Amino acid sequence: MGNSCRSQMAEAFARHKYANLIEPQSAGTHPAAIVQGDTINCMKEKGIPLQGQYPKPFRAVDWKKVDLLVNMTGAPVLGRLPKFKGGNLMWIVPDPIGKPTKVYRQVRDQIEGLVDGLARTLEKQRFQPKEPKGPTRKT
Repeated sequence: MGNSCRSQMAEAFARHKYANLIEPQSAGTHPAAIVQGDTINCMKEKGIPLQGQYPKPFRAVDWKKVDLLVNMTGAPVLGRLPKFKGGNLMWIVPDPIGKPTKVYRQVRDQIEGLVDGLARTLEKQRFQPKEPKGPTRKT
C-alpha cells in the first residue's frame, strides 16, 4: 500500500539478481514519503542497495509494459486492474512496518525466496519449447 517496504525489497531483489530476466517496477495505492530506513538497512545486510528507489503511486506505472502483477498486501487492488498476460499473483507477505528488525529480516528473506521462485518459473517458461499450433502432418 505505502510502497516503502515489501515491494521495494522485491524490486531490489529482482533488479539485483535477475536483471536479465525481470524488469521490476513497484508502486502502491497510498505511497509513503520515503522508503523505510529499516527496509534500506535490511537490504544492505544482503549487499543490495536501494539507491534510486522511492515510493511511487500506481499512476506512475506504464501499465502497457506490465506482463505480470504481484500483489503482496492481500488487499483487493487486483480487481481494479486488468489481467496481465503473465498473470496476477498474490503473495501474502506480512507488513513489517513498526515491528522489530527481526521481523524485517524475516519478511526480507520470505520475499527473496518468492522472487527466486518466480525467476525460476520465468526461466523455465523462457526456454520451454513452443508447442506447434494446429494439426501437424507427418510424411
